[in-house]
Amino acid sequence: MDDLVRGCGVAVVTPFTKGEVDYKALAKLVEMHVENSGSIIVCGTTGEASTLTEEEYHNVVKFVIDRVNKRIPVIAGAGSNCTQTTINKAKFCENAGADGLLIVTPYYNKTTQRGLVNHYKMIAESTNLPIIVYNVPGRTGMNVEPKTVVELSKIKNIVGIKEASGNISQVAEIIRLCPRDFYVWSGNDDMVVPLMSLGGHGVISVVANILPKEMKKMVDDFNAGNIVMAREAQLSMNGLINALFIETNPIPVKEAMSIMNMCSPEVRGPLFEMSSENRDKLMKEMDIFGIGILCKTC
Repeated sequence: MDDLVRGCGVAVVTPFTKGEVDYKALAKLVEMHVENSGSIIVCGTTGEASTLTEEEYHNVVKFVIDRVNKRIPVIAGAGSNCTQTTINKAKFCENAGADGLLIVTPYYNKTTQRGLVNHYKMIAESTNLPIIVYNVPGRTGMNVEPKTVVELSKIKNIVGIKEASGNISQVAEIIRLCPRDFYVWSGNDDMVVPLMSLGGHGVISVVANILPKEMKKMVDDFNAGNIVMAREAQLSMNGLINALFIETNPIPVKEAMSIMNMCSPEVRGPLFEMSSENRDKLMKEMDIFGIGILCKTC
């Protein structure tokens, strides 16, 4: 299932303008990522799926799937804090032509580990699509423990996990305990090379929204055995990566994309525009990396 994410998948933003989804900007982003990324993850955290209406969610997922037209895999975010709602989303995405599903752990409810297994089991039984579990306890208040991941890996169409706990020891334990055909992708852009050194399979990336070629090359270099090059790429990007998470994602990455004339910086409430102080810090890191210089001529 490595070809589902193809090393580096981009968790694409949903661009807005004047409160509406900006499909013109989204179309341009899709074409950029078809050319430069391994796969597109639509309507995830970075895509602000939680603030899309049901109609908008359906339209954005279908728009991206149709626009990509099978040129690279499209993985649809389908998670919610309600099992039945997630099942409904999964069925829609399968019918729309998605290649896989990214399903975040149910937030707010804070179920038990046994409840997590039952949640994912019911979803998996409702669809034929491959499922990637998304563990991001900083957002959900719920951690998927390594032993729970082992139980989930026994379910036929649960093929891997996007691990965004930031706990490298936990990642190592998951990789140690799970079968070799169960894939682990980094959900933290600053930990891609460390995770891959333990046996991880790449990244589902926020930073790829602005650096798709660079992120994909880093993963490809590691897989090709060019470890030193991959390590240097990781270290060179980490200052910018830190700046892109100085406020809640996707506020900073949309600000960076705006500076690069890719889309509006607009986010949906309760998210809010980036502070001028943090914007200056972001622009400084973009200048250091070399993006800011290019942007000034855009």
